Amino acid sequence: MDRSKITEMNAPPANPTLMFTGQEVVATLVELGVTHVIWIPDSATGLWEADLEAAPSLELLRVCREGEAWPLAAGLALGGKKPFVVMQTTGLFESGDALRNIVFDLQIPVFGLIGVRNWLYPDSPDTARRFTQPIMDAWQLGAVWIESPDDKPRLLEHVKKAMATDQPGIVLMAEGKG
Repeated sequence: MDRSKITEMNAPPANPTLMFTGQEVVATLVELGVTHVIWIPDSATGLWEADLEAAPSLELLRVCREGEAWPLAAGLALGGKKPFVVMQTTGLFESGDALRNIVFDLQIPVFGLIGVRNWLYPDSPDTARRFTQPIMDAWQLGAVWIESPDDKPRLLEHVKKAMATDQPGIVLMAEGKG
């Protein structure tokens, strides 16, 4: 295969989009009443770290593997806290069995934002990009997309509604090259 074609397919768009600043994420999570952010940051969400750490009402918890995030969120929820999980799609795939168990077997609603690697690159050969929506459909989690800055209100709206109805609330956030 011609390597120039690979480079061309993975080239960033002319105007890469930063979906949220750290301050915007913190303000949204605080408005939702979130107490803990459980995460493994990626190249996009990692930019929020300083703001998340500085937020006095949020406790930032890092896990070693994404599969640990959902059970930790479930335990915190059972203890009366309001946790929120942040990870990238590959971590979502790795943690799928834990998420399935928490949501469907134990019926504990969990909430999170999943950064969808390479979504902003329509020609990306990345299979993480290709499998995200079919997996979310199979798990019947009713996730919503944030594909542009105009979609940012969906984070607050979707998670607030999910919290009010005791349903899981997953938001998929388009990212660039991961």
